[in-house]
Amino acid sequence: MEAYFGFVKKVVAAFNEADFDFAFTGALAISYYGVPRTTSDVDVIVAVASAKDPEEKLASVLRKAGLVVDEREMAAAFRSGFRIASFRAKESPYSLDVILSGEKLEKQKGQVAGLEIYLQSPEGLIAAKLRMIKATVPPERSAKDKKDIKAILQFTKVDLAKVKMQAKKDKTEGIFDALGLNA
Repeated sequence: MEAYFGFVKKVVAAFNEADFDFAFTGALAISYYGVPRTTSDVDVIVAVASAKDPEEKLASVLRKAGLVVDEREMAAAFRSGFRIASFRAKESPYSLDVILSGEKLEKQKGQVAGLEIYLQSPEGLIAAKLRMIKATVPPERSAKDKKDIKAILQFTKVDLAKVKMQAKKDKTEGIFDALGLNA
């Protein structure tokens, strides 16, 4: 795990130096709020709307973090509806999945392996998991996401009314209700 957190530390240092608004999500956030999970990637949400020359700035940050940057893949992410791109580390088996956001990030401070970081809020993480469950085909493949939501709720204080409101906007309210997540 030391190598994994070394990778996370490089990512944090590069984003902090560039003054990018970012927050970790995915398995790292699930491990913080719920139950520890192993993974070979790190997921980060990056607010790019307010950045000047965001593609160029992000490419520079990723290179400083020791990642291989494919400009075509990054350009495709900026123009696609999904706005996600993956970058592999040059000197480790890890990769970074970058989720581009046009909005101000909803995040909170946390500490992982002695490193102070920002994580996507538990409410935002649950809402993202509900959207993932909705999009997963066949539905049986969403068991991990359902388990993640239940772990977050078991170990972290969550504003369920806020999650329910977002679920209504995302049209995932039926999934929210089916999981027994009553607000």
